[in-house]
Amino acid sequence: MKKLILPLLFVAFYSFGQKQLTIEDFTTRPVFIQKSVTGINWMKEGKFYTSQDGNKIVKYDIATGQPVETIVDGATLTPALEIDDYSLSGDEKKILIETGHESIYRRSSKAEFYIYDIPTKTLKRLSPNGKQSYATFSPDGSKVAFARNNNLFFVDLATGIEEPVTADGKFNHIINGSTDWVYEEELSFAQAFYWSPDGKKLAYYRFDESNVKEYNMQKWNKGALYPEDYTYKYPKAGEDNSLVEIWIYDVATKQKVKADIGSEKDIYIPRVMWTQNPNMLSIRRMNRLQNTLEILHADAATGKSSLIFTEKRDTYYDIDYTDDLIYLNDGKQFILTSERSGYKHAYLYTITGSLVKQITNGEWEAVQVVGFDEKTKTLYYISTEGNYLDRYFYSISLDGKKKMKLTPSSGTHAINMSADYQFYIDYHHNSTQPLVVSLFQTKGNKLVKVLESNDALKKTISEYALPTKESFKYPSADGSTQLDGYMLKPINFDASKKYPVLVYQYSGPRAPSVRNGWGERGWHYLLVQKGIIVVVIDTRGTGYRGEKFTKQTYKQLGKFETEDLVAGGKYLGTLSYVDKDRLGIWGWSFGGYTTSLVMTKGAGTYKLGIAGAPVTTWRYYDNIYTERFLQRPQDNPTGYDENSPVKFADKLQGKFLLIHGTGDDNVHFQNSVALEEALILAGKQFRSHFYPDQAHGFRGGKINHHLYTLMTEFVLENL
Repeated sequence: MKKLILPLLFVAFYSFGQKQLTIEDFTTRPVFIQKSVTGINWMKEGKFYTSQDGNKIVKYDIATGQPVETIVDGATLTPALEIDDYSLSGDEKKILIETGHESIYRRSSKAEFYIYDIPTKTLKRLSPNGKQSYATFSPDGSKVAFARNNNLFFVDLATGIEEPVTADGKFNHIINGSTDWVYEEELSFAQAFYWSPDGKKLAYYRFDESNVKEYNMQKWNKGALYPEDYTYKYPKAGEDNSLVEIWIYDVATKQKVKADIGSEKDIYIPRVMWTQNPNMLSIRRMNRLQNTLEILHADAATGKSSLIFTEKRDTYYDIDYTDDLIYLNDGKQFILTSERSGYKHAYLYTITGSLVKQITNGEWEAVQVVGFDEKTKTLYYISTEGNYLDRYFYSISLDGKKKMKLTPSSGTHAINMSADYQFYIDYHHNSTQPLVVSLFQTKGNKLVKVLESNDALKKTISEYALPTKESFKYPSADGSTQLDGYMLKPINFDASKKYPVLVYQYSGPRAPSVRNGWGERGWHYLLVQKGIIVVVIDTRGTGYRGEKFTKQTYKQLGKFETEDLVAGGKYLGTLSYVDKDRLGIWGWSFGGYTTSLVMTKGAGTYKLGIAGAPVTTWRYYDNIYTERFLQRPQDNPTGYDENSPVKFADKLQGKFLLIHGTGDDNVHFQNSVALEEALILAGKQFRSHFYPDQAHGFRGGKINHHLYTLMTEFVLENL
């Protein structure tokens, strides 16, 4: 389960404007659009980068940040194309253009791809045989590989011949070159093939999901005479997974070998990548309970592998978080991140898996490795050092010395560095400042140009009377730690009055809602303008404060979170300006789950709850996510059942609104059906609303307009 972001309104208070927010302002006609700079491709010269500007691909001079050339304009091509995305070949003479993008699940998609030859200004369709997925240039730009209909192919661009790598793909049975549903959702990737550094081989995943149980989801298709049954493989907690194999295909000989990943079949292969050696493939392997990570090195010619690294955790290994692995050019060492010290840090190892040294160190997190400059032996990373609510950009030498903070401004920094590490683009925002995108020269840390300041957004929001965030802390239920929150008060706030409060939370593992960053839900500001204080809080387990803090919810997911949300409500009730009898709480996805628990197992503190797309029993959710935190149901039945709102339906107190989309492929509508049935049998009155064919995150301005109108009316009527 990944944190779901509902439509956002990026706003802050600059002046006492006169305009009042409407639901249309953040649904059908969003007026607070935060601009960014996207589609960045650093060019190998180091002097230029490309970016997408509307339907054009534009070349920019790094030294000035100014455009120097429009490489291609989709509108002038024959045929004219709407450019959805693009990539450059290694020699920068060709562009792979994606158009007609069609989403499948969260990360998977298919589209038509075209090859644009820059010197000759000619355009060719990649394949006439149906839409493709994840089309990718070979390193030398001579070929393009892609997945289609559960098989893997490549096209030789010189001849135009399309070559099949696999032929046994079959829907709901065999998948080649793409992931199955649960890998895509919980291990965060959909493309499952990789060119070797010399472009001579393709490594790819093969999933056999024949024995994975199916979930049937009806599609109502806007009133069709008969609904459509959509059946796909979804492994719930404790159930069978796909059998995974890793294969290596030789492009010249058309021969392939299977990599040796061991005899145990009930495992995960969360990551595969090539080392700097084109004959050595790096494979990461995890056990079913996800508390052991191993790195294998496989010979690309024979498939024979050797185990070179093992790490075990007492709780679980979070591959999405400790995902950083860099093989150095000398072929003798690699950099890996780990929580072995109690905080996520970077470590240097020999190619055979012996620890050389810890590179970063301290009671803070090296959240993400941005890259490693081989010439200067400098590691670049994002860090929480100084404040876990911030994200700073740092550099450090490979020996752990010469540490430097490159972005002193507080807030959240995301970094995109050039391939030669001479320049970087900083995406920076904080609680009082919207996104500012700036180009820097790394040497001397010199600002070259502000690429986007969002001044237009600042001007727009200055016309509205909107509140600022006020940070606070509250004690966890057991008093062991201080937890974070912030509140939004009405502009005409009067401390002598009593106000109703609506609490928003997500509360999932390593998924905080409170940070020093820009962004707030437009709906929250609408409620504030109607005289309601909106509060956002985090609970134990929400992360970035060390492994112990994050993983204390292990094997009892929902327990501490619910206790802390109740404690947070009680803390708010002690404030002189809060009406403790008019507290509400809401959340979506994991936040819908915890809202449901608070209103049942933790009933009595909140008068009102809104639960969107909630898990109501972890027995219904997918196995990779659920077992990571709870183990299997057969290992830990109490952990599953003692924190399920279905079990505590008879304890519901207050006004409760349950919302779900019937087309939710992630958190199935089945969850809400189970809770509804339990509430009905317990004689509890509540409200529910379903949205036909909507997925986990609702799409469309009209749909979201209806959703926020529904929730607004429910809050105003009952809080």
